[in-house]
This record gives sequence, structure tokens and C-alpha cells, in this order.
Amino acid sequence: MARRPLPRILSTGSAQFARSRELARTQFARSRELARTAGDSASDVLHPLITITRGLRRLAAAGRRRWAETPKDRRGPLLFLVASVILVVALVPYGPLLAVITVMAAAAWQGRDREPAPEGPDPSRTERLKALYEALVPYFSAPEDPEPLYFHGGDWEKALPEYEFDGTGRVARLLIRYPAYFTDGEAQARIRIEHLLTSKAGRGREYHFDWDEEGNELTVSALAPLPTDIAAQRFVTAPGETVLGFTDATLVRRTLPLTHGAQQRDVPPVVWRTGLRSTEPHLLAVGQPGSGTSTLLRSIALQALQHGDVVIVEGGGTGEYACLTGRDGVLAVECGLAGAVASIEWVATETERRLIAVNRARQAGNPPPEDTKRPLWVLLDRPTVFTHLAAADGRKDPQSLLQVPLRHGRAAGITVVVAEQWDALDALGDAVRQHTRARVVLGPATAEQLESVLGAPPHTTPVADTPPGRGYARLGTGLVHRLQVPATPDPYDDATSEAHRQAVLDLLPERTTPMEAEPSPRLSKTEPEPEPVPVEAVVAETS
Repeated sequence: MARRPLPRILSTGSAQFARSRELARTQFARSRELARTAGDSASDVLHPLITITRGLRRLAAAGRRRWAETPKDRRGPLLFLVASVILVVALVPYGPLLAVITVMAAAAWQGRDREPAPEGPDPSRTERLKALYEALVPYFSAPEDPEPLYFHGGDWEKALPEYEFDGTGRVARLLIRYPAYFTDGEAQARIRIEHLLTSKAGRGREYHFDWDEEGNELTVSALAPLPTDIAAQRFVTAPGETVLGFTDATLVRRTLPLTHGAQQRDVPPVVWRTGLRSTEPHLLAVGQPGSGTSTLLRSIALQALQHGDVVIVEGGGTGEYACLTGRDGVLAVECGLAGAVASIEWVATETERRLIAVNRARQAGNPPPEDTKRPLWVLLDRPTVFTHLAAADGRKDPQSLLQVPLRHGRAAGITVVVAEQWDALDALGDAVRQHTRARVVLGPATAEQLESVLGAPPHTTPVADTPPGRGYARLGTGLVHRLQVPATPDPYDDATSEAHRQAVLDLLPERTTPMEAEPSPRLSKTEPEPEPVPVEAVVAETS
């Protein structure tokens, strides 16, 4: 039986119904878009009013909380105070208007949109922290720990509760919690953790490690590079204080005002104190060629010439101190073996003379003579060179003559500064090693080398690439400080910049010739020689 077709009216009606439904859907979407646009426009227009209304609501809520927190015995005085303020505002000209403006401004400030800060670091930084946590698992975990803080796939947020990143996305500061059974009192265990964190947090930077043994926490901080553009200048120091260089503000509370071009800034210094009450009367500086040991000695010489005299003995023979020759206060600048031996012999004799003069004055109840109060500085650059020359020439070793100034120099006002290179460090005499308690290491050095010279490892990680004058300093048994020596180059060197050359020349004393210079009583040959009293007896009587 054949199927009969539908009536034409039914098929036409279904098509019209579909078109009508589509048209209704389109109109509804258009009206919804118009409503959304109108709502956004109204929100933009009424945004100030909405903000002020929200702020008034928050102020009212704060007022209700304040009223609820106020004890009942203080509500009466509070109401009286509020009423007095309202009365004064009402009586002041334009008071109500100013009060309304103030309330509206406060409401607008309180009603502003406060978008919550994003919680946690971004994914890339999260991955970096997870990598640090996973790297620490072998060192901070034990199989017998029932509730380990460190395990593979563990919660790194508990172990690394605080962290900061710099603009490049590397770790700037990190607080690490570790279990109590970790051997944080052993140096080797600490070194392993510090080396690991230095590698994972980013190479090429220096990190400061602050171990809190009581709280089982380690704070790692990335240190900013020390300023290398500070030129030699007059430092604001007292007599007997010498600025070795500049360091971080974390361990030094004192700052010095410095001039850098047309600007002025305060920088924390490393100050070395010498004199009768100094516990570190002599200094030893060690470094590689070009590390800045000669720069350090020039800086010390320019500061010492403000209040004392200087004797310079240079073993390198490069003329690094030619700018000081003939200057007022510079007694000698010797580069040869004969002159070096003669100068150090005179220093030893001068030490004995001062001790005898001071001892006689004390026995007589008089103050020390004036010619014993002026400080005398003996600066020796690479003295081991003269040791080999003296052995070859059959002369006396200049280092053997330093025993008297090193042992009794503090009581006589004589300070000895020795600079030597790593390859000749073993050739230094025992007297130099024992009596130079202030130590400076400049240039690249390993952790073992730093500890062998300074007596303690630094709390920062040394880097391979260091600018001239960059290193570490330790005064006696104090802390190990990062150090940057002020730029004090040889002004006669062609490679010196004009600004640094002029800065050094401005600090040099006036040049005097032997004929023009007034003879010093310490160097006068017409002065009668003192009686030959053994220096050991003098020290025994003084003590």
C-alpha cells in the first residue's frame, strides 16, 4: 500500500515554527547582550557611588565593632567626645562641608576594590622550589624517621616556609627547616649543604648562610655585589682607625659617609683599630698577582700618613710605591736588598729606643716623650723575595729583623703590615705568622685556603670571578667579613683612570727633599745613642 504525502499546510507550518523559534532565540540573545552592556555602562557611571556606599558600609561596620569592643564604663566618655567633635565641626565655618568631604574621602578609600594577592609562587618558581626540596632529601632524611620531613614527593611547603625571588626568577632568600638529627655542628655537613644550595639556587652569586642550630633552620640569602667604584678619599675615622675596605650591612652596624662623584652615600666599613689597646696590632694580606694586595697597602699608607710616619719595603721591584717617594712622613721606600735590611734594622732599633724611653718616663712618673707617640707604620710587600736574595748573597734575612717590631710593636706604637702571594706563603717566618692576627685574603681562593689563612671559614660562598680588591677579612677572632678595598691604584700607571689617579694624588702629602725637610729626632744621627739595655728586660719591667 503506497504512503500518502502529508498535507501542504502541515509541512509549511512546521518550517514557519522553526523560523519563529530561531528568531526568538536571536532576539533574546540580543536583548541579553544589550542588558549586559547597559549594566556595564551603569556600573561604570555609578562606580564612584558604589565605592562610596561600600566604604560607608565598612566604616559603619568598623564603628559598630569599635562600640562593641569598648567597655561599658567608657562608653559615656566616648559619646561625650563624639558629641563634642560634632558640635565643634558644626560651629566652625564650612565645618559641615569639610566634614562631609572628609567622610566621603574616607569612604572612597575604604570602599576601593581590594583584589586578593595571588597565593603561592608561579608554576616556574614552584618547580624550582620542588627541585630544591628533592635535592635536599638525601641529606635531610633517615630511614628510621617515623615522620620524615623530607621524602621524595613530599610537601615542600612545610620544609621551605619562606621564600623570595628576584626579578630574574632566581631565589633571593630562602628559609629551610631541617630535622633535629642533622649534624649541623659539623663543618663538612654544612659545606655539603651550602655547596648543593649554591648549585641549585643559581651559580655566579654569593650566598650568606645563617645556621640556627637551636631552631633547626637555615636562612639562605643572595648577597648583592659589593661596590667597586669607591675611590680613595679621606674617611671619617678617629686616630688609630684604618679602613681596610667595605662590606655588607648585615654584620656591621657602623657606616661611613662617602663621596662618589657628586653623590654621597653611607657604606658599612671594615675598620681595623691599632695602638696600645689593640688586640690585632699587625696585619697579613694574602692574594694572587693582580688581586689588589698592593692597592690595600697604598690605601693603608695614605691613611697612616695623616697621623704617623711610614716605611715601605717593596720586594716585587715594580715601583708600585714610587708616588710616595720623598713625601712628607714617608721615611723610606726601599726596593733593594741592602736598603730593605737597613730600613728594617732601623725599625728594630727604633722599637727598642721607644721602649726604653717610655720605660724611663714611667719610672720617673712622667708622661711618655712626644717622639714616642707618633705612630710608625712598616709596610712590606712580598718580603719573601728578599729572603731568597739574602740567602744567595750571604746577608741577614730581613724577616728575622721583624721579630722585635712584631713582638713589641704595640707598646712602641709601631704597626707592621705584610702582603704576600699564595705561592710564597710557606716562606713567611714564624714571627710573621704568629703576630699578624688581622688577616685579609684577596682574589679567588678555595674554602680550604680561606680557612688556613683566616682561621675560620667564611659564611658566604666564594666565587671564581672576583674584581681587584675583592676578598675577605677577619680581625683576630672576630667574624669573617666580605671585603672590597677602595680603588687606590698607582697614579703613575698608564692604565689608571683619570678620576682614580686624581683621587690618589689629592691624598698624597707634599713632596719634600732631604735638604728642605726638617730632620726628625728619630732619624737624627747627632742624638746620643741610648744605653744598650736588653729589650726583654725592658718589657719585663714594663709589665
